[in-house]
Amino acid sequence: MHTTRYSISYIIVSLLSRNKRSCAWMTVSLTVLGTALADPTVPETEPQTVRKAASSEKPPAPEQISVTGHLNRERARIFPGLGAVDYTIDQHQITTTPGGQNAAFNQILLRVPGVVLDSYGEVHVRGEHGGLTYRVNGVLLPEGLNGFGQELDTRIIQSVDLLTGTLPAQFGFRTAGVVDVTTKTGDSLKHNQVSLYGGSYNTFVPSVQIGGQRGKLDYFTTLSFTRNNIGIENPSNTFRAIHDVTEQEKAFSYLSWHLDETSRLTLLTSASYADFEIPNSFKTFDTNSPDYTTLYDVAGVNPQDPAMNWASLNDSQTEQNYYAVLSYQRTTDKMNLQVSPYFRYGRIDYTPDRDRDLIYQGVSEHEVNDFTTGGMQADLSYDIARHHTLRAGLLGQYTSERLDTDTLAFPVDDLGNQTVNTPVRLIDNTGNWSVEAGAYIQDEYKITRNLTFNYGIRYDRFASSFDNEGQLSPRANMVWKPTRSTTLHLGYSRYFAPPSPQYVYPSTLARFAGTTNAAANTIDSATKVEKSHYVDGGILQRITPEFQITLDAYAKWAHDLTDLGQFGRAVILAPFSYRRGRVYGAEFGSSWRHGPWSLFGNFSYVKTSARDINSAQYQFDPAELAYIRNHAIQLDHQGEFTATAGASWTTKHDMAYADFVYGYGLRSGFANLEKEPQYDVFNIGYQHSFTNVPFGHDIKVRADVVNLFDKRYQLRDGSGVGIYQAQYGQRRGTFFAVVSEF
Repeated sequence: MHTTRYSISYIIVSLLSRNKRSCAWMTVSLTVLGTALADPTVPETEPQTVRKAASSEKPPAPEQISVTGHLNRERARIFPGLGAVDYTIDQHQITTTPGGQNAAFNQILLRVPGVVLDSYGEVHVRGEHGGLTYRVNGVLLPEGLNGFGQELDTRIIQSVDLLTGTLPAQFGFRTAGVVDVTTKTGDSLKHNQVSLYGGSYNTFVPSVQIGGQRGKLDYFTTLSFTRNNIGIENPSNTFRAIHDVTEQEKAFSYLSWHLDETSRLTLLTSASYADFEIPNSFKTFDTNSPDYTTLYDVAGVNPQDPAMNWASLNDSQTEQNYYAVLSYQRTTDKMNLQVSPYFRYGRIDYTPDRDRDLIYQGVSEHEVNDFTTGGMQADLSYDIARHHTLRAGLLGQYTSERLDTDTLAFPVDDLGNQTVNTPVRLIDNTGNWSVEAGAYIQDEYKITRNLTFNYGIRYDRFASSFDNEGQLSPRANMVWKPTRSTTLHLGYSRYFAPPSPQYVYPSTLARFAGTTNAAANTIDSATKVEKSHYVDGGILQRITPEFQITLDAYAKWAHDLTDLGQFGRAVILAPFSYRRGRVYGAEFGSSWRHGPWSLFGNFSYVKTSARDINSAQYQFDPAELAYIRNHAIQLDHQGEFTATAGASWTTKHDMAYADFVYGYGLRSGFANLEKEPQYDVFNIGYQHSFTNVPFGHDIKVRADVVNLFDKRYQLRDGSGVGIYQAQYGQRRGTFFAVVSEF
């Protein structure tokens, strides 16, 4: 049971939590009237305030104890799932994921049904490319740039919910899923922590977590540094990639000031800075048999020089992301309100290797792409009658995007042949802007004790430098609990999902005409808003008090279906769209727990279909465009079959786990007509806690083996619609961690 999902009194939570037992992996819950109908074996998240009251000889004043837990529960009532499929990941799930709190955030999401792993750290939910909304403590996190950095740090997470399916009216714009993160706070952090994590691939990750309460102030901060030699997936099937070092710094801060027992101010701030080397494909250093043949003649450069081998390419990319969110929350007997202004800045800077890029690709391009977003979100819930809860809200944001390029390219003749060996310099600086605004109202109607109908409507508007559209979108969900062990749900949603503002204008295409950086064609339609109909239905069944299963099926029909692709060596994903698209699939989840044992198993199937690329056509070969115009193809990110499973054993001082991931179905080849091979990866780990150590509270020692059987598996072969480079999954790695509390 998760305290942020239950609308029960603090006293009852306190009583139940005294019988808390360690437990299970993953929870699937269907939210009704703010109460999660979840597996009763889920470990109850005991509020830190309860533990303090039970164990401290000098507990804080009772008034202070109740404030944090009360406001957290009331905030959750503003944003319930209400019929959407809600997969909850708690601290136990994070701990039993390879790497634990040092795991990349995409690895945490990967253990949820319907989530598919792709290259560059991407995950796809239910056959969508991107389209995820990230919320931190109920507040929208403005969309960042489409690079490959893992901005969200697992260390900040207390719990995370992935909502999918037919989302209620309060969720708009990015609707493939809502990743709702509840952060740690000074109240939930038992002790300060310092951690050291490292191992294979020269991995070195020190971090620190500090938090606490001082009067009305609740604070939590985490700082981390990461360095390893596997920053991006290896493009070759070798054990180690060539030129793949990354260094990353991340900082997160949570500050909460309780104005009184019914209101508080909260400030979230985050900063991340990451340097990546772009890895090079490599088979041999023998210059007489190089990986790739040089294609262009560059004045003053000897292509036979061993230093010019493809394996010596020195391209790099830097990513920065910063955001701040200020929230005011107030709660009364019947009303809950949260108002949150926010700001975000992101930047990707790609630096080429001038001479090597020119002799192999005929183009050397320095790119800087940045986003600046500011906006405000306001949401409230109000109990208007005994069986009705009204929810309403507004959201508006402005985004400014710039793409500055400094390019060296060669002039070519009508047949595309290089005419001179001295490159010309072409500078192109462009920008876009967009305004996204939405408003919603919905009613949660409890028809009977076991039947709830949630219905609402929202209006969204997208205005930009290249498009202007709006839509009225109805939403409806029905949740029925015919027995204590069975929950059924059925829903419909109309979605309106704007593209990111990254339009390239015809003037830019004209600037590069007649050079080695010319577009494949000159068709340049702007990407429009994706508009879709979505239906979802499923069942949650408790077989026994310790064993539950879930089954869910969904379908989506879309106009102007949005996709993303990489169209150059710089890892900046650009939007394009299909005139028509369809996605359907099914998911199965199960969890079992008995005593210290926990088991879970998930399986998902997804099928996609799309026809006629109708925006950013200049990025595609004319033959491929013509084929897709007349034939329905499967999307490149379609992970047709996926499965995850695991077992864990947890006691007071020890934890051991085994973990399994299977994937099959990502597309490749001309018009995505081919399929990548299937793969299966096994992981194991063990953790032991030492207590009553000198000069501290506890010390945890941990070991993880990732890809236990050293499986060689390919995620991408460099072909497919919008795919630029091959990537292989990580080979076997052994990692160790030491965490000390103080």
